[in-house]
Amino acid sequence: MSSSPSFSIPVGVFTQCVKSIRDGVMIRRVSSSDKEFHFQNWFRDRLQALGEHIEIGGRNSYPDFRMVAQTDGFEVKGLAYPGREASFDSNSQLPTGHHNGRTIYYLFGRYPKQPDGKTYPVLDLVICHGDFLNADREPHRRNKSVKGFGSYGDILIRARRMYVVPTPFHLADGLAHRQTLILPSKTGASGLTRVGELCRRECERLVVGYTYDRPADDLCPKLITNPTAGREHHFTAWRLNGAPTDQVSMKSFEAGRAQVDDDTSDDDNT
Repeated sequence: MSSSPSFSIPVGVFTQCVKSIRDGVMIRRVSSSDKEFHFQNWFRDRLQALGEHIEIGGRNSYPDFRMVAQTDGFEVKGLAYPGREASFDSNSQLPTGHHNGRTIYYLFGRYPKQPDGKTYPVLDLVICHGDFLNADREPHRRNKSVKGFGSYGDILIRARRMYVVPTPFHLADGLAHRQTLILPSKTGASGLTRVGELCRRECERLVVGYTYDRPADDLCPKLITNPTAGREHHFTAWRLNGAPTDQVSMKSFEAGRAQVDDDTSDDDNT
């Protein structure tokens, strides 16, 4: 496939994914202990079908796949269904649409939580520009630690940045049991059909830090006024021509309110 500037990698790989789902190309789990790479491997094969050179990241690298001739990268999140699908863990890396000179896209695919064999289908799929999840441009920062904790003063506390991020399935209606591509509204998508206009609005205040009081077992967030509060980020939802055209729309829920809760998140999905 051509590497000309007019060729869109996100549209191309989205098309490959949809056609493979239609053709019944299954996810293949190598072993029962494979809890992470089975869906990544399925997507890797779709990416390689474009005929473009790619770099495959290691376990702790970001993003999972990086194009060589283009500045696109893909981060893959598999979601077992039924199961945790409203959020995903983003360890040490805040989601973003731009990282280290690359445009980052996130791929979400749901598959059966309890398949009856080593092969099973992709139930639905979303590829979205990273800005749909978070429009910040925060540079990657190192994890920190402090030593001197505990009764003997020789225990180290790791201040590791771990984020729990809403998935597109939580943010928008009309994505379940479909294959959808979400791009910034100014981005074209040749060969695809427009099925929705989505808008995300920046919140009034930003959490820029927190303090932890161990005796009280309490967190206190540090807030500042967002200098770009109210700024709107517009996106368009697309489907492959001939696919169902039921509309995709933003869900209505309260966001942007800082609050402290007990952490009840799990690690069902990778």
